[in-house]
Amino acid sequence: MPDAMELMLEMEDKMQKTIKVLSADLDTVRAGRANAALLDKINVDYYGVPTAINAMAAISVPEPRMLLIQPWDKTTLKEIEKAILTSDIGIHPQNDGAVIRLVIPVLTEERRKELSRQTAKKGEDSKVAIRSVRRDYIEKFKAMQKKAELTEDDLKGTEKEVQDLHDKYIKQIDEVISKKDKEIMSV
Repeated sequence: MPDAMELMLEMEDKMQKTIKVLSADLDTVRAGRANAALLDKINVDYYGVPTAINAMAAISVPEPRMLLIQPWDKTTLKEIEKAILTSDIGIHPQNDGAVIRLVIPVLTEERRKELSRQTAKKGEDSKVAIRSVRRDYIEKFKAMQKKAELTEDDLKGTEKEVQDLHDKYIKQIDEVISKKDKEIMSV
């Protein structure tokens, strides 16, 4: 059975991972600016193997609202184009036979509000995950106290530390969401 310190480190690690997952997820949200992370969730059928676009092409941002995809193997252009068309990013690729250009359209006010709601929901889901981690570990600490591995005073102090960590990560989630919201709402 791990001691209280090991459990605290384990809990903090889970909370950090929640923040990383949220940040990675928000990177794929299109905010009117070109960002290579927009293509992270798109896989291309490359000789029968689903392959990420960034594993088979160089992706650059030549202009603030354009992505340039330059495959290392020119024969994959059509497959990459097809994968982008069937994805849910809502951008029509322009294939000139050598590279694919993705021009990111300017977002409408309605679409910006919808994206803002989506990011807020993702933030709320992350907060629920953090609260769940807090609840699980408080239960573990209470079980340790029942087995006399922790005194009642130690349990109270540990619960306060758990709550402080919880508050720290909830605040981080709010900051990440606020930053993404500003990015989405800026024209």
